[in-house]
Amino acid sequence: MYRVVEMSGDNEPWWFFENWRHDIIAKYEFENFYDALRFYKQEWERMAKLYPEFKSQKDFLAAFWVKSETRWCVECDEDLQQYHGLALLEDWAPVKSFQNRLPYAKKSGFNPDKICHYKR
Repeated sequence: MYRVVEMSGDNEPWWFFENWRHDIIAKYEFENFYDALRFYKQEWERMAKLYPEFKSQKDFLAAFWVKSETRWCVECDEDLQQYHGLALLEDWAPVKSFQNRLPYAKKSGFNPDKICHYKR
């Protein structure tokens, strides 16, 4: 089973911290990898138009953000960047079976470096 999930929260999708699934706001399921990949590409393009900053990794995990979209973290006593994540997963884990991944590794700039250390 392949899933394309959209997330929203404090962390980029590749961290997979405990309770990372709580950040999922949409989930789409596919039996066929290529159907899932086609949908992932379509969603990636849509999100890239909405959010000027992004980082996309070769394992089909991408984070999009707007620098001004932050959330105050009481525990950290600072603002945390809010991310809109997109992930293509195989049984709730990063896809490992597809070899041609390099075209999916892209970025627009630098990720903000403020991360809540209490969530780790």
